[in-house]
Amino acid sequence: MDRIVFTMSLVLAALIAGCAAPAPGEAPASGAQFTPLPDSSEESEDRRRARIRLELAATYYQQGNYAVALHELRQALALEPNYPQALGMLGLVSMDLGDNARAEESFQRALRLAPGDSEINNNYGWFLCNTGREKQSIEHFQRALLNPLYTTPSRPLHNAGICSLRVGDEAAAEAYFLRAFQFDPRNPVAMFNLSEIYLKRRDAERARFYSQRLLAAYDPTAQVLWLALRVERLAGNRDGEASLAAQLRRRYPASSEAARLSRGEFGD
Repeated sequence: MDRIVFTMSLVLAALIAGCAAPAPGEAPASGAQFTPLPDSSEESEDRRRARIRLELAATYYQQGNYAVALHELRQALALEPNYPQALGMLGLVSMDLGDNARAEESFQRALRLAPGDSEINNNYGWFLCNTGREKQSIEHFQRALLNPLYTTPSRPLHNAGICSLRVGDEAAAEAYFLRAFQFDPRNPVAMFNLSEIYLKRRDAERARFYSQRLLAAYDPTAQVLWLALRVERLAGNRDGEASLAAQLRRRYPASSEAARLSRGEFGD
């Protein structure tokens, strides 16, 4: 089960640019996101300046420039100490820097101020999932979905799927990934994991449905090619298997997947 989650995180770090469902390993960090709030004619001058600092922090964070992102967040919080979105962003940056104590404190403060904020709940849920509290994380992903105006519901759904897999609840994971796919048919996290789940069950038709969509939607990584190759092997499509094997050897000769192919380790 852990192999599915680990492989998926590698796949998606390089798979998507500008997709509505970024993957684990991306900036923003896996399953986490930040969407700057629109400006408002009613906001105070301090809040306007804090919001601009927050937007700058988000830009630097997405570029992986954590030091400058932290500086901008400190400036935002100096202007508005109880700015929940800035505190939530501080939680994200701290999480990526491995400062779990500060991340926990920041997320908790943010949620005390804005308990119904979908993005803060989703991001805190992802933090919980990655600090050994997978079951607790599901509650926050579900809270993120309560807002009907939340624009990326597929993200907390696929995050809940990942965290369900980590605790061995494949049935719940499947249901979450299916819902994520319904909201966003281009969601690579959902497609990859659904294909892996059905491959494990030896359901070639459903595994192939998702692996083929994933291949068609994105330039494939070694992990995606390896998944699709094994699905075609299960389906008995030797020509398709051979074509994918050739692509894997040509494009990713040094990958661990190419090495497993050479050793014939298909996991049959």
